[in-house]
Amino acid sequence: MEINLLGDYSEKKKPMKVRMKASQTDRILTWKIDKEFWDGTRQQGYGGYMYDGRWKDIAKKFIEYYKLTKKSKILEIGCAKGYFLREFYEILRNKENIGLDISSYAIANGDKKVKNNLLIGNMKELPFEKKYFDLVICVHSLHSILDLNEVKKSLKEMSRVVINKKNIFIMVGAHSNKKEKENLDNWGVLTATYLSTKNWLRLFKKSGYKGDYSWYKPR
Repeated sequence: MEINLLGDYSEKKKPMKVRMKASQTDRILTWKIDKEFWDGTRQQGYGGYMYDGRWKDIAKKFIEYYKLTKKSKILEIGCAKGYFLREFYEILRNKENIGLDISSYAIANGDKKVKNNLLIGNMKELPFEKKYFDLVICVHSLHSILDLNEVKKSLKEMSRVVINKKNIFIMVGAHSNKKEKENLDNWGVLTATYLSTKNWLRLFKKSGYKGDYSWYKPR
């Protein structure tokens, strides 16, 4: 179902004018998902992705909602430097916090507290056993896939590796009107497969997706 477990994380007003000044070179560097994307300028991506504690309260909400314990096994797809997983570890002290990201730079510069559990990989082919995790999380990553069939495959892979198919949470770039689509065009430098909310729901149904979801709508 639709649920906002991220609070105002994605609701804060973005410096849209700065991002719109991105040059073609900036955009090419962004798509490499390397140092420039994480720790370069705002035109290239995050403008410096560092630990700031923002994920702590969010992790508490996830733990309460999904009834997680120290025995819970958590997978975060698109884990970046592992800051979200760090919060789960510090609160739960569980050993099975696994992060997967396509960026070798993000993994190499991952948070020291969870770095040993961060892997380079692709969500289209998850290197895990069937029904292994208690929770799968994918925030701001699924909509970076260029091909819709590969998006479907990724959703099915998430459902395959989780014990309870309802225990998946994703956030995807979506729009309900022309202005929201415009904002995604201007802000989402890696938002390649963004759909209307109605089309996302259709895609979830076709993929057999039973988990929770939230919309990413920059403003």
